[in-house]
Amino acid sequence: MDNNNLEALRHSCSHVMAQAVQTLFPEMKLGIGPAIEHGFYYDFDGPHHFVPEDLQKIEAKMREIAKARHPFAKSEHPKAEALKFFESRGEKLKLELINDLADGTISYYTHSDFTDLCKGPHVEHTGKIGHFKLTTIAGAYWRGDEKRPMLQRIYGVAFDTKESLAAHLAMLEEAKKRDHRRIGKDLGIYFFDDDVGPGLPLWLPRGAVIIEELEALAKETEARAGYVRVRTPHICKEKMYLTSGHLPYYKESMFPPMELEGEKYYLKPMNCPHHHKIFGSSLRSYRDLPVRLAEYGTCYRYEQSGELFGLMRVRSMQMNDAHIYCTLEQFETEFLAVCRMYLGYFKIFGIDKCLMRFSTHAAEGLGKKYIDEPELWKKTEDLVERALVSGSVPFTKVPNEAAFYGPKIDVQVWSAIGREFSLATNQVDFAVPKRFGLVYHTAEHGEATPLCIHRAPLGTHERFIGFLLEHFAGNLPLWLSPVQVRVLTITDGQNGPARELAERLKAAGLRAEVNDTSHKVGYKIREAQLEKIPYMVVLGPKDVESGTLAIRLRDGRQFMAVTEADFLAKVLPEKDEKRLAPAW
Repeated sequence: MDNNNLEALRHSCSHVMAQAVQTLFPEMKLGIGPAIEHGFYYDFDGPHHFVPEDLQKIEAKMREIAKARHPFAKSEHPKAEALKFFESRGEKLKLELINDLADGTISYYTHSDFTDLCKGPHVEHTGKIGHFKLTTIAGAYWRGDEKRPMLQRIYGVAFDTKESLAAHLAMLEEAKKRDHRRIGKDLGIYFFDDDVGPGLPLWLPRGAVIIEELEALAKETEARAGYVRVRTPHICKEKMYLTSGHLPYYKESMFPPMELEGEKYYLKPMNCPHHHKIFGSSLRSYRDLPVRLAEYGTCYRYEQSGELFGLMRVRSMQMNDAHIYCTLEQFETEFLAVCRMYLGYFKIFGIDKCLMRFSTHAAEGLGKKYIDEPELWKKTEDLVERALVSGSVPFTKVPNEAAFYGPKIDVQVWSAIGREFSLATNQVDFAVPKRFGLVYHTAEHGEATPLCIHRAPLGTHERFIGFLLEHFAGNLPLWLSPVQVRVLTITDGQNGPARELAERLKAAGLRAEVNDTSHKVGYKIREAQLEKIPYMVVLGPKDVESGTLAIRLRDGRQFMAVTEADFLAKVLPEKDEKRLAPAW
C-alpha cells in the first residue's frame, strides 16, 4: 500500500478510535486525531482518566465497529451550521477549530452514528481500517500550547497487513529495551535535576568521556578538512539577533531576554551570528576563501515542556557546529565535502541507512516564515539540488520546511533496529551574511558577499549520544566505552597485582579500573555485564602465578591463559581504529 493510502487508513483508524472512546466514555470530548508516521492518535478532554486497561476495551470496541463495515461519508455545511451542530454536542474544542477556519463550507465525515470535523481522506468503510494496536496514553497540551489545557492522548499504530503490524510491534518492543533514557540512567551517563531545570542535562563522568571522544573525533576530522576552531560567548545583545533575523523569525524558540545596564541580552540559540562576526572581523580576499570556522558551541532553545524528551529534545545543547564561507564557484565542492563527511561518520558508527531530507521554502511564507527574497530562494535551492544530484547523494524533497534564511538538509538515519532519527543538519544561507555586511575582495578588485554553509554532521552531543545509546543498546564500541577494561579479583590475594595490572593498562592507553571488593567473582562479572563494559580480566591465584590473564567479553565469551602482550595487541588496534566489533 502506498503512503497516501496508508495515511487514509490511519486517519480512518483515529475516527474509529474516537467513536469507540465516546461509546465507552460518553463524557469525553474530542480534540484532534490525525494520522502520523506508523499510526495515529486522538486527543480527548473530560473527567475520565485513561489507564492501560482501557486500551483493551477501546480496541475491542474498535473491532466491533470495523466488523460492521460502516461507510465513511463526506458532507459539507455552512460555517454557521457547523458551529451549531458541534455546539449541540458540547464539543467546545471543535468550535474553536471551526472559528479559526475561513468563512465558507465546512466538511464532516460520518460513519455509523459518529460525525467528526474533517477534510479527509478516509478509506471506503470501517472494515478497511487495517490491522491496528493501541500503544500508549500520554498528556498533550491543546494545540501544543503549554498555557492551554492538558488533554489525554491515545496513540495507536496501524498497517495494511498483519505481518507489517507484527514487525512494527516487535521493533517497538526492542526500542523499549534500547530507550536511551533507561540506558543513560543505568550506565550513569547523564541525569536531569528539578533544581537545575527541565531539559538541562547534567553529564556524569562516564557521559563526559563519551562527549570528549566524540569531540576529539570531530576535531581530528575537521582539522584534516581545513577547518579552524573558534570560541564564542553564550550570550549577546538583542541588536545582533535583530540583524540576523532570529528575533523576528525564531523568537518563540529563544529564552526571554535579560536586561543589564539598559541593554537586552539573549542566550544564544545558534552559533552562526557569532561566527559571522568573526568572519567580518578582518579583511578577506577571494584567495582566503573558503573559510571554515568550527566550534562545539553551547546553545539554548526554549523547547516547550510537553516536547522535552530525554536527550532528544533539550533546552541546552552542545552543537558540532561550523560555518563555511565560500564563493559561488566553490559552493558545490564545499557542499559535497560536507555530505561526504556525514557519510564518513556514519560508516564509523555502523549507520547503514541514511537519507538527506531537502527542505525548501513555500512562496506564501515569504516575509513571515522566510526572508522575502524570492529570486535568491530559487537560485539557492537550485544550487543545492544540482549539488545533490551531481554527487549522487540520496535525498527527498520536502516543501515549506526550510530555515528562515535558506534551504536546509535534515539528515535522517536509521538505527540498528530500523528506527528513524533526525540527526544532523546542513543548511545554505544566502541572506544573513549580507545583513552582517560580510564581503570579500574579488579577483576583479570589487567586493562580493560569500555564501554560507551551516553544518553540524554530529548534530548535538545530546541527540547524538541519545541515538548511539539506542543504536548500540548501550553496548558502545570499545573506543567510546567510558570504562574499557575492568579487572576483577577472585580473592583479596590478587588485589595488589590487579591494581598494578590496571595501571599498566592505563599507561598503554586504555580506560581501566579494578573491582577488588569482597563480592564473589560471579557477582562482579554480572555487575560488569550490566554496565556494558567491553572487557573483563578475571584474576585468580593461578593467573597471578602463571603471569597470564583470563579474559571475558561482555557477550559472555571467554579466553583463558592470554598473555598481557597478546591482550594489548588485540585490544589497542580495536580502540585506535574505532572498530565496531571486538577483535576476538
